[in-house]
Amino acid sequence: MSVYFDTAYVAKCYVNETDSRRVRAVLRGAGGGHSSALCRPELAAVLLRHVREGALTPGQAGRLHADFLADIDRGVWTLLSLSEAFLERVATRVLALGPGTFVRAADAIHLWAASEAGFGEIWSNDRHLLAAAPAFGMRGRSA
Repeated sequence: MSVYFDTAYVAKCYVNETDSRRVRAVLRGAGGGHSSALCRPELAAVLLRHVREGALTPGQAGRLHADFLADIDRGVWTLLSLSEAFLERVATRVLALGPGTFVRAADAIHLWAASEAGFGEIWSNDRHLLAAAPAFGMRGRSA
């Protein structure tokens, strides 16, 4: 059974961060992963942050990005598309949430993409996404 990762967990599959080994083990055990197409620019931003912080060189970041793209081609990742109609459904869902729910736009996109794709769980270490998961009918999981 495939798993749905937000971008923070996708990044841990390429960059050595806290919990990267455990996240990679979850992916291997699942036999593949899903994320939304939002993962493409978000992962690039994560890699840039690592370059800015001195943890990666620009060349290393480029190679990691190429590895990610190759993994998409190999079927390691399935990225769910984000149509205008999908984004409107996300907006409608967010507006229907109670005032006590804190959710950021990117988190709402990941949560609704996972929900619409039939996933009951979403994997992340993002405390805000994990806290908002039940409002989208999801169970938040961390490695």
